[in-house]
Amino acid sequence: MFVAIECQGPRWTVKTDALTAPQHTVATTMHDAVREAVGHLIDSRQIRPDSFADPVYVVLYDVDGELRARELAAALHAAFYGDLEPLVRAVPETL
Repeated sequence: MFVAIECQGPRWTVKTDALTAPQHTVATTMHDAVREAVGHLIDSRQIRPDSFADPVYVVLYDVDGELRARELAAALHAAFYGDLEPLVRAVPETL
């Protein structure tokens, strides 16, 4: 599983890519929770509306600050490995 954050001026981008771990399968419930969290982040204007989550790739544009980007990256990584608790803490409206 590839997870990265990158600085884009004062804002940050978070990316996750499951294509780098072809032997790993992301459970549907985990992907649904990630998609719901991304939707909430978009709706609450915490990330740009062109951010997205598909079954193997997630990108969050315009995250406000490095610490928030790291928190979201860690939460996404944990979710893709079956632990939703960090995602629920990072985006409480999830689930």
